[in-house]
Amino acid sequence: MRKIRKNKGFVAIAALVFLLVAASTWYVCDYYKSDESVQQFFHESSTVKIDEIESGLFIDGPGKEKALIFYPGAKVEYTAYVPLMHQIAENGTDVFLVKMPCNLAFLEQNRADDIIKNYGYKFWYLGGHSLGGAMAASYSAKHLDSLKGLVLLAAYPTKSLQAENFSVVSLYGSEDGVLNMDKLEEGRAYMPADYTEICIDGGNHAQFGNYGIQKKDGDAFISSEEQQNQTVEAICKMIATPEKP
Repeated sequence: MRKIRKNKGFVAIAALVFLLVAASTWYVCDYYKSDESVQQFFHESSTVKIDEIESGLFIDGPGKEKALIFYPGAKVEYTAYVPLMHQIAENGTDVFLVKMPCNLAFLEQNRADDIIKNYGYKFWYLGGHSLGGAMAASYSAKHLDSLKGLVLLAAYPTKSLQAENFSVVSLYGSEDGVLNMDKLEEGRAYMPADYTEICIDGGNHAQFGNYGIQKKDGDAFISSEEQQNQTVEAICKMIATPEKP
């Protein structure tokens, strides 16, 4: 009788483990993939070259001194941000687009460490979209002395970013249905003096990347190209003055 009960208990545990593994596998495999429009940016242009590196992609433009490390949003294929990052590189800031394990930035919040250690840029910026932005903000809060600024796309900080000579630009769409607006408001208390917040009229959550429609997001009434153009303009304006002491 005891043996039968032990066998039943083992079967129950095994079934539970199987269900947990299956659910985890489904969750990891269920992500937003970059759309076909991204592929055209991988063809080398006269100004920008894209190389695959251990941490993801190195998008190398004409700039020499400034670099942005970018963390993608949760469950979004990192290549979906190539069009946006390509524009930033064209404007003089090289980009390291990070590939996160299981497309979840919280699993590798410190990926910026090795990049900063192995590349010799004078001015470093960190950025991210959604959960990637939250993780970038958390990392930045611990490294305010080695970073010049932070780019938040539909994201907010939960720790202080207040330091001299540290800049933050925060952008989100007016039609964003995913971003927690209460948390965004709370995050303003952590911002430094050099802080710019921009609500892109007609933009939404997903159009910072090229991965299609996101669940629970609002309907944008501007194109993804227009939303990204405005985003690039704001980012480049923030990065344009790194000569502060």
